[in-house]
Amino acid sequence: MHLAHFLSTSLSISNQEIITFSSSAPNRYKVYSIPKRTSGKRTIAHPAKKLKLVQRLLSNHLSTILPVHESAFAYRKGLGIKDNAQYHMNGRYLLKMDFQNFFLSIVPELLFITLKKNAIEFSEEDEFLMSRLLFWRPSKSSSGKLVLSIGAPSSPLISNFIMFQFDQEMAAKCKSKGVRYSRYADDLTFSTNVKGALFDLTSLVKELLEKHLLGYIAINETKTVFSSKAHNRHVTGVTLTNDGQLSIGRQRKRFISSLIHQYSLGKLPAEDLSYLQGLIAYANDIEPVFVKRMSKKYSPQTMDQLIKGVK
Repeated sequence: MHLAHFLSTSLSISNQEIITFSSSAPNRYKVYSIPKRTSGKRTIAHPAKKLKLVQRLLSNHLSTILPVHESAFAYRKGLGIKDNAQYHMNGRYLLKMDFQNFFLSIVPELLFITLKKNAIEFSEEDEFLMSRLLFWRPSKSSSGKLVLSIGAPSSPLISNFIMFQFDQEMAAKCKSKGVRYSRYADDLTFSTNVKGALFDLTSLVKELLEKHLLGYIAINETKTVFSSKAHNRHVTGVTLTNDGQLSIGRQRKRFISSLIHQYSLGKLPAEDLSYLQGLIAYANDIEPVFVKRMSKKYSPQTMDQLIKGVK
């Protein structure tokens, strides 16, 4: 594919400069932590400005080469958590599974194996460049392990491609069982109206992971959840109601309402305003009727100020 030539042409620098830059690229990250949705912290490795540009160029270039399955709902233009939730809205029975340390489990060797399995050929030089420009080295040692980082603009494409054959076979097997399957990054969701159809899928997931991902990707057993219309059903943080609607959930509604109340009294800290606006934008996308109720409760003028710029 001659990635060095592609990058040197795009950046107006020499091939040698690209190779020299790539040697130190795995260490060109700013590392910080953010709270996870449930508990614990997630490590984010954010690439330096120049590396980020290179990763964007490579991602755009590779997106025309690397296949991504339609079952992958994350990181695809025009799709999001709402679409993923809607896909399972009419399923009476639900199974959710989660990968363990998904991005950090993806290493250059797995990428190269997956490329070969999909009959996509790159030269040794191209493989060297991809391993250095697309992967992060958490250790300061020059011989430290390279992994995919949460924070690099190229990581979504690489992770979706890595899962392509798994997604393809899983979707086909699920379809034959009357089950809907989707994957949102490391979240797997299965839904069906066929009683008992989900129970053998946990072993099937492990079987296909071993077949296609060769033990690199594993299931987080503590996150496996079976549910039905008799209980609360949640898909990627969105609540599926029994009357076939999407909801942001009772707890989140209470939280948003309390923040709006603080805002209406002039007591909301200025640094929390953009956070609240983001929550309202999210609520407006998932459950617009809730935002209308807030407008009635706190006055249209208050909400207009808050959702300014939110469609």
